Amino acid sequence: MTTGLLGIFVTYGLTLLLALPLGRFLANVFQGHQNALDFLAPLERGLFRLAGLDEKREMTWQQHLLALLTINLVWFVFAMVVLCTQGSLPLNPDGNPSMSPDLAFNTNISFLVNCNLQHYSGESGLSYLSQIVVITFLQFVTAATGIAAAVVVLNALQTRTTDKLGNFYNYFVKSLTRLLLPLSLVIALILAFNGAPMTLHGKQQLVTVQGDSVAVARGPVAAMVAIKELGTNGGGFFGANSAHPLENPNFATNVTENVALALIPLALVFALGFYLKRQKLAYMIFGVMTVGFLALLAPTVYYEMHGNPAISQMGVNQALGALEGKEIRFGAAASAYWSITNTVISCGSINSMHDSFMPLSGLCQLLGMMTNAFYGGCGVGLLNFFAYLIIAVFIAGLMVGRTPEFLGKKIEAREMKIAVIVTLLHPLLILAGTALTAHLFAGSPTEYAGWLANPGYHGFSEMLYEFTSASANNGSGFEGLGDNTPWWNISTGVVMLLSRFLPIIGPVAIAGLLARKKVVPEGAGTLPADTATFGVMVLAVIVIIAALAFFPALALGPLAEHFSLY
Repeated sequence: MTTGLLGIFVTYGLTLLLALPLGRFLANVFQGHQNALDFLAPLERGLFRLAGLDEKREMTWQQHLLALLTINLVWFVFAMVVLCTQGSLPLNPDGNPSMSPDLAFNTNISFLVNCNLQHYSGESGLSYLSQIVVITFLQFVTAATGIAAAVVVLNALQTRTTDKLGNFYNYFVKSLTRLLLPLSLVIALILAFNGAPMTLHGKQQLVTVQGDSVAVARGPVAAMVAIKELGTNGGGFFGANSAHPLENPNFATNVTENVALALIPLALVFALGFYLKRQKLAYMIFGVMTVGFLALLAPTVYYEMHGNPAISQMGVNQALGALEGKEIRFGAAASAYWSITNTVISCGSINSMHDSFMPLSGLCQLLGMMTNAFYGGCGVGLLNFFAYLIIAVFIAGLMVGRTPEFLGKKIEAREMKIAVIVTLLHPLLILAGTALTAHLFAGSPTEYAGWLANPGYHGFSEMLYEFTSASANNGSGFEGLGDNTPWWNISTGVVMLLSRFLPIIGPVAIAGLLARKKVVPEGAGTLPADTATFGVMVLAVIVIIAALAFFPALALGPLAEHFSLY
């Protein structure tokens, strides 16, 4: 038990140790200051010339969004063509077939929006070509898109009045060349030297210790897994994701991958402080996020390390914790930590089966995605928190009888309406999708029973988890659900599409509106947004919104299942 907890402390401590200097580095990169990777500038200029883009042209918030949506549309068309024809294309040594249109649609949307919900098994559902030019490619560019959008918001929050917020393509390319590509190379080398495959050869025939001949799937795994974690993507090369021994060979790679998935979300919070020269604000945001993270982590670690009471009543010794669905090489504590970091950070990769976790652990995983504001994904986590921040500023301003202000800019009706719409969209998509699916299952059990193996409390949790994961751009799942059907592929695809782009459009629009306003000098009545008191206010807003929206659904699923164990 002590060793498992020590592993958690070391992993989180190492993440913080790397995130702070990385945050300072990112602030320097996006402000155009001198940094250690300036030798890449000629390569970046060459890319801009090749694309016919002027990286120095300042853009309004509307132009930023137009650029973002346009390139995503191009990637969608490209990926759809490859996935639907991969069976006839090269780099397919195992002869995997082309995807059906509905599965291709879901897979395409899933990786386009940085969700990476997988309704297929990687080793049998994709060719090497698709793994490289669709999956790995999208995991790079979608992470860079989220980071670029976050930088646009940071530009808007600077103490000035303007409608010019930098250049989207400049931020996008630098996110790739100065952050994602170099760090992915380092992580991929660590994984490869620890046993993760990196080859274009097909399945390898091996003879087991029992004398059976088996074909072991392999491929360009190390490179894909590196950006899977670093870009908070989460899509596994293999169906078992990072529970697979070739995707996550040992405890050292487990720590490496876990540090990688949390590194950029934490670094961007610190980058905000350096970028805006308001480090107290960054520490306040980090503090709120960390309190929320720990509140979900602590009960999960406790319940997983203490085992299942129903199994204990059978006289089974659970000294190592609740190990069903977990890898013994990691243990209960490391698996519990991974499950919360990935659901809070919206990465979605797994090193154990979430479907096998204790009910209250599953509840904490769900809450991590339902709040969708504790660390979050690359860039977009900061944008989600920004919407809660605007609501908290508005409420606090009304409580003290002043016009709400944030960083010297007045928060008025337009900004508040956008923030509320963005915040309420998340529960609407989750709860409406779950309710409609539950109605379909109850109304036509013969037709839909094939995809739900657990029709009780846990079955409801599986449906709730699927839509929560889709809406939170997470991608993990309760794998007791047979989700490769037209209904699940299309419904979650639509949810992923709406839940990715509207929460980006909303905060960028708010930031653009604020940037145009005159700066209001701070006075005695100004509400400071960088204090612990205001942090408590923000946390209260997040908890209240999540509790009011999701408690009834959680009571029907994981809470009811928990009490049924006793």
